[in-house]
Amino acid sequence: MKHNFGAGPCILPQEVFQEASQAILNFNDTGLSILEISHRSKEFEAVVAETERLVRELLAVPQGYSILFLQGGASMQFAMVPLNLLPEGGKAAYLDTGTWASKAIKEAKKVGDVAVVASSADANYNYIPKAYEIPVDAAYFHYTSNNTIFGTEIFETPISTAPLVCDMSSDILSRKINVADYGLIYAGAQKNMGPAGVTLVIVKDDLLGKTGRTLPTIFDYQPHIAAGSMYNTPPVFSIYVSMLNLRWLKSKGGVEVIEQENIIKARTLYDEIDRNPLFRGTAVPEDRSRMNVTFVMEDKVHEDAFLALAKERGLVGLKGHRSVGGFRASIYNALSITGVNALVDAMQEFEEKNK
Repeated sequence: MKHNFGAGPCILPQEVFQEASQAILNFNDTGLSILEISHRSKEFEAVVAETERLVRELLAVPQGYSILFLQGGASMQFAMVPLNLLPEGGKAAYLDTGTWASKAIKEAKKVGDVAVVASSADANYNYIPKAYEIPVDAAYFHYTSNNTIFGTEIFETPISTAPLVCDMSSDILSRKINVADYGLIYAGAQKNMGPAGVTLVIVKDDLLGKTGRTLPTIFDYQPHIAAGSMYNTPPVFSIYVSMLNLRWLKSKGGVEVIEQENIIKARTLYDEIDRNPLFRGTAVPEDRSRMNVTFVMEDKVHEDAFLALAKERGLVGLKGHRSVGGFRASIYNALSITGVNALVDAMQEFEEKNK
């Protein structure tokens, strides 16, 4: 048995894989594969409608917000957000907490004036800055809620007079949020929502159309909203598998239930990291991510040997990002406590062998 700790594309539930594999051969008894069905067909329109309903239900999305299923990943949103929300001559505020936040800042600067209110680059992004001021004239305040590479997460919604924009690519649907606190949320699907290829955008309608910019149509949210996420051919299979995964999450009891499971999984692994003298966490304890647990060996000479043991035990995807080194255990929604316990057992076994 394999336990997949990969950072993304990542683990999905086995029942989702099984149902999706059947749809590749014959989707809903149409005699056609989901890979070849028309995105204009009534059958696929029903998929998009159900996927949107599930997002609205699971995240309690209020009225006045549109839900989009787009392409281009979070990287395209780094540009679309300022293009759609930053007025000509205006200013946007950003918090720099890691690689993806830095990339979002870089793209926004190509569009207009950007104020970086704080950064944790001074400590290789191992903490979340706490004391910063958001300019009162900012068109919006952008932050990344979970930093996959550096293993930090922001759990408390920032207080801001400017509309909040959040990249939730790696913790969307893992814990409760109040969507009404945000002007715009975006998330690449390939962590907790579905497979790579589709990007979720939740945007407050009354924020749009106020920049004074004339945009290429493909980069303008409003035509996508008007077309129901079908301005161009959507990522059909990715949306379908996301629907299956959202059904699975609902069947488990929704976001509230999965959040409690995620708390237990993260606590179990962090407790072992803190107890085991061979390992050390890289993120400061108060900012530790529940989704991406980053840790290193106290003596780097043992790292390859531990990875070899992990591979023998069916633990895959544990090698850390080059920016941090060591190990990264991504424990998204579909990774069970059984997988976490298997990793803890391997850490304890390695400790016994190296006393």
